[in-house]
Amino acid sequence: MLRVSRSALVAALAFSIAAPAFAADPMPVVVTPAQADKTVAKIRGGAGFKAALAALDAEHDRIVADTITLTEIPAPPFKEEKRARAYMEMLKAHGLSDVEMDAEGNVMGLRRGTGKPGGNIVVIAAHLDTVFPEEVSVKVRREGTKLHAPGVGDDTHSLAVLLGYIRALDAAKIKTNKDILFVGNVGEEGPGDLRGSRYIFTKGKYKDRIAAFFSMDGTSAARVTSGAVGSRRYRVTFRGPGGHSYGAYGLVNPMAAMGATVVEMNKIKTPAKPKTTYMTSVVGGGTSVNSIPDAIWLEVDMRSESKDELAKIDGQFLQIVEGAVSAENAARSTAAGKISAEVKLIGDRPTGNTREDAEIVQMTAAAVRGAGYTPILGAGSTDSNVPISLGIPAVTIGSGAGGGGRAHAVDEWIDVAKPESLKGMTVGLVALLAMAGT
Repeated sequence: MLRVSRSALVAALAFSIAAPAFAADPMPVVVTPAQADKTVAKIRGGAGFKAALAALDAEHDRIVADTITLTEIPAPPFKEEKRARAYMEMLKAHGLSDVEMDAEGNVMGLRRGTGKPGGNIVVIAAHLDTVFPEEVSVKVRREGTKLHAPGVGDDTHSLAVLLGYIRALDAAKIKTNKDILFVGNVGEEGPGDLRGSRYIFTKGKYKDRIAAFFSMDGTSAARVTSGAVGSRRYRVTFRGPGGHSYGAYGLVNPMAAMGATVVEMNKIKTPAKPKTTYMTSVVGGGTSVNSIPDAIWLEVDMRSESKDELAKIDGQFLQIVEGAVSAENAARSTAAGKISAEVKLIGDRPTGNTREDAEIVQMTAAAVRGAGYTPILGAGSTDSNVPISLGIPAVTIGSGAGGGGRAHAVDEWIDVAKPESLKGMTVGLVALLAMAGT
């Protein structure tokens, strides 16, 4: 028996019933690379940007210090509140208006532009959460210009860079046309399933005003993520009557159904383009070595750049589960009860893409070129998945650190050497100014 939980069905329908009206045009503004390069050159050559760059230079040590302070506040999945409150106080100290924490735990503050109150806004966000459980030490170790700590680059440095942008804009007295909303959001990693971003775009107070969205995630100054890699994640619990390994030998075994599911799923062939992947990743359950288990569970992850391919592999997986249950019930005795499978959806990230000729993509790519890098356009699974799936222009960019590595590992590190970091940080600032208007 295959039972699909109600929560799985609700989550699957979430984006078809919760899409809000929003401020962006149905068709995004499109620009050519030449037009974008011209706009970026004008921004970089202006007195305001030069003053902002000087402020970032002068404030570099403070950005590093903020990175260390925030990194050392643990923010495991679903337990980001302590870091969120600390970041909210930092936003308040920077003079933003309407600084608050919403019902989901996101913190934010508004930098008013010159436009009419209540008009379109540009959002730039970095996520507060890390992948690490509470027991992992987040103490930062500094070796020269390198900072070593879990979560330091994914995504704590981005939070500090956003604060640096606020100070730079204020020091340069730059007035943007649109309001800019600075956000520290929750729930980007793993089991968080983009809950912070979902709330902002489906229930948040600014959901109908967002004309463009930047997620700052990771460190690369050259990367421009405009495609949303969707994912489906399940926990499947296989249940049976259980019993003594010797005395009840011959009864159906949920472990066999689970094992068959793993074996059959790993025979699936997926396309290299659009890239589509799967993983049978976590298992658990059982009672003792001499017991037929009464429950065994399995977690799986499936991803694709294509909505159709994701739906295809999702359907294949569910058929495999159903077949494995039926096969085990046919193979052994069901005198004490049959094998069943409860399928629970534990992750559902939408797919989509922001058009390559969309203004936000071209302006960001031009900002990358203007800083002396070669843009790397691609797809990923980030907070931008949500606005992209709703048709809102969005990209994910890096914080511009001078290098980094080992993300999601306890030996994660970033390089905060000033010349390269300063160069990298200009990418996000220029792209932000291009979309907010000056």
